[in-house]
Amino acid sequence: MLIYNGTKRDFMQDTENDLLENKLYETIKRKMNRTTGLSELNSWRNSLKEMYITMNDQDIPQDVGVAIEYNIPQTSKRIDFMISGLDKEDKGNVIIVELKQWEELTKVESQDCIVETYVGKANRRVPHPSYQAWSYAALIKDYNEFVQEKEIKLHPCAYLHNYHRDINDPLDAEQYEDILEEAPAFTYGQREQLKSFIKNHICKGDEDQTLLRIDNGKIKPSKQLQDSITSMLKGNQEFVMLDEQKVVYEEILENSLKCQKDRQKRTIIIEGGPGTGKTVVAINLLAELTKREQFVQYVTKNAEVRKVYGYKLKGSFKKKSVDLLFTGSGSFTSAPNNSVGTILADEAHRLNEKSGMFQNMGENQVKEIIHSAVCSVFFIDESQRVTTSDIGSVDEIEKWANEEGSEIIKMQLTSQFRCNGSDGYLAWLDNVLDIRETANYDLEEIDYDIRICDSPEEMEKIVIEKNHIRNRARILAGYCWNWPKDTRSDSSFHDIRIGNYGISWNLANGDAFAVNEESVHEAGCIHTSQGLEFDYVGVIIGDDLRYENNHIVTDFTERADTDQSLKGIKTLAKKNPEEANRIADEIIKNTYRTLMTRGMKGCYVYCTNKGLSDYLKEKLKQEV
Repeated sequence: MLIYNGTKRDFMQDTENDLLENKLYETIKRKMNRTTGLSELNSWRNSLKEMYITMNDQDIPQDVGVAIEYNIPQTSKRIDFMISGLDKEDKGNVIIVELKQWEELTKVESQDCIVETYVGKANRRVPHPSYQAWSYAALIKDYNEFVQEKEIKLHPCAYLHNYHRDINDPLDAEQYEDILEEAPAFTYGQREQLKSFIKNHICKGDEDQTLLRIDNGKIKPSKQLQDSITSMLKGNQEFVMLDEQKVVYEEILENSLKCQKDRQKRTIIIEGGPGTGKTVVAINLLAELTKREQFVQYVTKNAEVRKVYGYKLKGSFKKKSVDLLFTGSGSFTSAPNNSVGTILADEAHRLNEKSGMFQNMGENQVKEIIHSAVCSVFFIDESQRVTTSDIGSVDEIEKWANEEGSEIIKMQLTSQFRCNGSDGYLAWLDNVLDIRETANYDLEEIDYDIRICDSPEEMEKIVIEKNHIRNRARILAGYCWNWPKDTRSDSSFHDIRIGNYGISWNLANGDAFAVNEESVHEAGCIHTSQGLEFDYVGVIIGDDLRYENNHIVTDFTERADTDQSLKGIKTLAKKNPEEANRIADEIIKNTYRTLMTRGMKGCYVYCTNKGLSDYLKEKLKQEV
């Protein structure tokens, strides 16, 4: 979506006549149904003035195209400034400019292409501006059919017009050399170099036609992206499908392809418990449908899951367009009908009603996904709903599918591939946690290593030993300890304290908890680990789950204040304590069931409540 477009002549005249800001404001209001705040207006005023001075060069043709605030389709990403034209061989070229008003920044040693600067009234870690510009170019190149077919050349750069660059500046740190090669950064006093960059690639005007055709270009994955995804998946044993996973995969594939031909909406619901292979099927579909030139997205609420699977598919391959394959569940609040070929909604039980940081956007995520996709696939396990805001259920999906006029197809995945293939372990858990009564009173003849530890130190020692095998063991904990903002990047601060034992929650440093080898010394929570699997897990059960008077007891008052899983439960408890306790009981038990089923080969548990520890040992016939 183009917020503003025209020729250089138009841009210069609108700026000189004080019309530009008003045009931007009105177009955003009309096209995006939102108003623009004072800070954004000031940003336009300052940065676009700098681009006006830059463009005021007689060697930059009057009829080159200019676009401002180009919204890349199916993303929230907006390109600040674009210039289009022809080179000496009459080939289409586009300059992508990321504008920054920053005055200083610091490098971040431990993370790829990340810097720290003052933005949004605080010091924050954000992508290096050259990486931002490069990533936008990569998205357009890999998803815009017009750019692919006409071989339009994209040239990204960053312009930090208030930034005074020094010798050995952090902006140019060695770790950023590769990205600066791809997208140079120009700073205060380097306007002439920016002009030269533009003129090197654009010699003739195109009357804005290139930008208009990019804006109207069909979303289609490039051949390079198709090949990359296929090669990343090939030979990766983690994504090999077994038995009924293959059957379900083929059925979904057939229906998705049928949708693209007849344009009839189809909603596919796949029910399956922990370890039945829902994500394996989804990732394989993501690769195959992309290979078949379909615009497909893997959707999940949990950002950690998207980060981990994106990392596993990319490996060391720095490809921003791969990231577009993975998106959050709140990405479709304003997406047009049938704008995506297939949406694969994993962990669909975690979908919410509203979207956005403050839960104030959109109407209903289930409805929005079905509306946005020709084919929508929901992978769901209702027993893994772990917050008060989780609304994902089979009934909810069917309700909105009917409203959208979509055909409904239902399938199940039942074979257990986690917990050493043991459905018996899951049934035993349901029984001992008092989730449902089963016939599984013990774990005799079940090949799964579960132990109740007498101390958190004992549990941690086992997990660290198991992690030496192939970096596939992690410590998880119930959310009974706060996660202060000020210490989220400090591993020496132990959020979880149990006697003399201490461990920090997983660090907010941008690295994937399930992949980073150092994170074995941190604890993940339900929000970090749900949707992921490990070989072994250590689980700390806090005081929100206890065993008292011969009964399993849940206590929502023991949850940390920073946990949003039970948001609103205290208010509800004042009005309707019975209902509040019922909801809290389900969520707390589901949380520990989910944590204790993340390990495929073993689970080592420490309980802060001795009564619960003794009870679980008794159920395991483990010596008390």
